Amino acid sequence: MLKILVLTDFSSGYSRRLLEGIIRYSREAGPWSFLRMPMYYQMMYGETGVVNFAKRWKADAIIAQLRDVNFDLFKELDIPIIVQNYRDRKDYISNLTGDYYETGVMAAEFYIGKGYRNFAFYGYKNAIWSRERCQGYKETVEKHGYECMILENKNPDNKEWLYNTEHTGKWLQSLPKPTALFACDDYYALQISETCNINNISIPDEIAILGVDNDTLLCNLSTPTLSSIVLDVENGGYQAAKLLDQYIKNEINEAFNIVVKPLYIENRPSTDKYAVSDPHIRFILDYINNNYSNKISVSDLVDLVPLSRRVLEKKFKDIIGTSIYQCVLDHRINHFIRLLLTTDLHLPDAAIQAGFDDYKNVSRIFRKYKSISPAEYRKLYKNE
Repeated sequence: MLKILVLTDFSSGYSRRLLEGIIRYSREAGPWSFLRMPMYYQMMYGETGVVNFAKRWKADAIIAQLRDVNFDLFKELDIPIIVQNYRDRKDYISNLTGDYYETGVMAAEFYIGKGYRNFAFYGYKNAIWSRERCQGYKETVEKHGYECMILENKNPDNKEWLYNTEHTGKWLQSLPKPTALFACDDYYALQISETCNINNISIPDEIAILGVDNDTLLCNLSTPTLSSIVLDVENGGYQAAKLLDQYIKNEINEAFNIVVKPLYIENRPSTDKYAVSDPHIRFILDYINNNYSNKISVSDLVDLVPLSRRVLEKKFKDIIGTSIYQCVLDHRINHFIRLLLTTDLHLPDAAIQAGFDDYKNVSRIFRKYKSISPAEYRKLYKNE
């Protein structure tokens, strides 16, 4: 029986889903025995204490959330170690990491598609996942010709849960309105939500808030509830456990990286508005949002507003940055992705529910978005 020492933060939704993926693989390949070690053990006894405990327990592998890895210290264990990277990735150790930059890109494109022109990021400077999400968000915003205001928490180590509501509140009040704010994770998004409520800043009318991890407890604690980027966490845990098993069996002998991908945005009331002043374009956007799964065409939309087709399409492109047809297509593809990952619907049925009427055409369009077929995408990312 393999003995796996797990040192991570069991309170977060991310860590729990990660463990669910690890456990799912262990049930297929096991038997495995897990020993959960809370983060305070490392804080009390240091990495030397963790290493000594692993020796006494005769652990076969370690999965850990460590901030600064003293690899020489852990190397004497001569067992595989997967580190949930915090400050930086380590070239000489297996990292459980993420496509943090792409997560920032997804957030920026989501907001730009809602017509926002003012952008802000709130995060934690000492964490790689926050820095790279900020980078992806900021660079995408700037690529479209806009600026991004940034506030990064610089509290001492182990105290990132502390934040100055007065300082954060003044920063939020200083932002132009409306502003599309992206937070490095749901915990930081909740801080923004709480601070907005303290300072009577309306969400999402003045500040829209988007987090990461889709931790439903944190998202539902917020008033209004928080939108969040859903990550492929459980599958990441499964792949980490699979590679760990191969490492223990000497089927692989080099350090590896497991990269958790962003999947889609769970849209809740904290981002449920379009930042568009033109009443006709805002009406069209709301109509698309509520009816994209039905059969609608550009001609149908033209009939809803007192504008010619040429004027409407030009206005829409100038304000939103994309065509009306592309906007409808984006809504349908995003809903189709959610159905692929959260239901067992047959692919043609999922396509119909998303607003498509020709599955072959959907498959062709989907490849342009994701470079693989819908069936391949579901197989790769859906947690069974």
